[in-house]
Amino acid sequence: MATRTQNSTRRERDRIGMILYYLYVAFLALSLVLVCRMAYIQWFWKPDKTIEKYFKPRSVKTTIDPERGSIIGGDGKLLAMSTPLYEIFIDCTVRKDYFTGKGKEGKRLESEWQDKAKRFAKGLSAEMGGDGENYWKMIKKGREEGNRYMRLGHPVDRETLQRLRKLPLMNEEQYRSGIIVRKKDSRQYPYGKLAMRTIGYVKDNSNSNGNNHIGIEGKYDYVLHGKEGEMWTRQTDDKEWIQNYDSLYVKPEDGLDVRTTLDITMQDIVDKALRRQIENDKSIEMGCAVIMDVKTGAIRSMVNLMRDSTDWSLNETFNMAIGLNSEPGSVFKATTLMTALEDGVIKSLDDRIPTNNGIIPGYPQDDHVLGMKDISILHGFEISSNYVFRYLAVKNYSDDPKRFLDKLYLYKLGQAFDFDLDGLREPELPNPASPLWSATDLGSVAMGYAIKETPLHILTFYNAVANKGKMMKPYLVESVEKDGVVKIKKGPSVLNASICSKATADTMLRAMKAVTSDGGTAALRLKGAKMRVAGKTGTSRQVLSGEEIKKYGMSSPYVTKDGSYHNLATFVGFFPADEPRYSAIICLKSYLIKGSVYGGVLPAAAMREIVDALYALDPAYGRELEPKAPAPRMTVGREAPSFVDPKEPVVPDVKGLGLKDAMFMIENSGLKCVYNGTGHVTSQVPRAGQKAAPGTTVTIGLK
Repeated sequence: MATRTQNSTRRERDRIGMILYYLYVAFLALSLVLVCRMAYIQWFWKPDKTIEKYFKPRSVKTTIDPERGSIIGGDGKLLAMSTPLYEIFIDCTVRKDYFTGKGKEGKRLESEWQDKAKRFAKGLSAEMGGDGENYWKMIKKGREEGNRYMRLGHPVDRETLQRLRKLPLMNEEQYRSGIIVRKKDSRQYPYGKLAMRTIGYVKDNSNSNGNNHIGIEGKYDYVLHGKEGEMWTRQTDDKEWIQNYDSLYVKPEDGLDVRTTLDITMQDIVDKALRRQIENDKSIEMGCAVIMDVKTGAIRSMVNLMRDSTDWSLNETFNMAIGLNSEPGSVFKATTLMTALEDGVIKSLDDRIPTNNGIIPGYPQDDHVLGMKDISILHGFEISSNYVFRYLAVKNYSDDPKRFLDKLYLYKLGQAFDFDLDGLREPELPNPASPLWSATDLGSVAMGYAIKETPLHILTFYNAVANKGKMMKPYLVESVEKDGVVKIKKGPSVLNASICSKATADTMLRAMKAVTSDGGTAALRLKGAKMRVAGKTGTSRQVLSGEEIKKYGMSSPYVTKDGSYHNLATFVGFFPADEPRYSAIICLKSYLIKGSVYGGVLPAAAMREIVDALYALDPAYGRELEPKAPAPRMTVGREAPSFVDPKEPVVPDVKGLGLKDAMFMIENSGLKCVYNGTGHVTSQVPRAGQKAAPGTTVTIGLK
């Protein structure tokens, strides 16, 4: 019996052992399978792309915008630049669900969050303006309605953002506060609307009218913009997007800087002078003024003002200097004079021609020469006689008008040239071989009609006269740079090495000086200028548009049935006359009017103001005076002149002045000057009228 029991126990143990053995083998095999499977998954297995996306954080390709390059003035001042601004949003629902599920503790936490939000709203109003209570009401309403992305206030700069970060909520993590800060680049123009049409802009390409690349910003967008980068971002458990470092990252290439020829101080002078002449004259539709460096062709100032028909304000909305293609009138007579001199048709400006009572068959009578038996070429130019220049052209070129027109092409008045702004119009000259050529076209061209030219083309011609016949191409861009290092050099270039001999240029100078002297058409405004000006006036009527003819009817291509017409008034010239440094053109175009706008009036008056201002601005034109007596204190019309007592100087009132004028007044009072900022004086310490010790420092702030 005992033996049977022992055998039974042994068999039971053997059975258990076998079971354990088989289990061991099974688990070992399973382990090997798992290890192999893990190795396969680790190194060889690829998940199904269709389901992989459901198990991995979503990645999104993001474009990284480069920093746009700056536009710099010829004097180194920034005319356009990109600065980072920061937009502030709030997820009003942040942690609301979490607080709701915490009972009494959640109510306490919710109360704390709302208290912080109230204090944040109050601080936000202090930095951004507006009512703090309104900000709080917006946030509270957004929390009730589940607004997850509410914008707060306007974009702020980095300095303001740093102050805001000290406020409640702003000083906490995004997932706790709900505050979201988004960086965006903003294009800034430190000098406001000065040269706005020349500096230009770039708009979204979706702009349907296609007028989205304007000025230097538009023409040089390909270098200013830079090259976009890219990176992949993924969303965290806190719903925040961060860079996915397992994916490709391409660094953006920032844009290059464009250095221009513009002098912003000169731009300001020219802008103000032009505005002063036309602001209150509602008959003027638009005006432009361009100042060019004679030797190089560098444009120092380009002002384009067009009147808004709704509020009559003057704004830079159309580049008249390059975009208005019109009959220039009497300023074109200089080309006829040059051609006659170069061809030997006249030997001297003192040559005289018969007047014939101002009559040339086929042309209107010129009453400028009535009562004269004959007239000198010089006098005909200074009084702008139409008869004299018709006579020169008709008498000497009727048998071969192409010879006359070919000279105009030599002067580059028959074609557009490559320019640093898009939109330079092509000039139009008649073709003697064309069926459209009229018997009166030659005489009309000689006095600036039957052709179309832009103000920039006319200025380029006069600049060549000032430069002794060497025609420089006008340009606005000196170089393309990266961190001050020149990458692309632009600069001066020649359109024609010689459009005339130096002798002819000297003779032309004599004629143009006569225009601004006694008896000349610009003498009244320019005779007493600080620098001698040589130039020419022009007044022309403009052909009516088809729309105007349809609306008003016409008595001639230039005049409506009721006698209204457009005037183009121009003064173009250079200064100082005997050693030219700058050439300039000022053009004004009127609405349909029944009166006249003359080149010798408003344009010449604006030229006088510009010349006198540039004379005062540049120390090269003045002489240094040695102190020999108490100097009169500068008052700029604020008070009656008095004299400075060097022992008891008085702080002058310089608010509203530019930096140079302010420094001059302060130092002229025996005081020292330090400043901060740019623009015009908005604050000064010590205050005006206060007595100070000699050598006291006056601190001025400019904006």
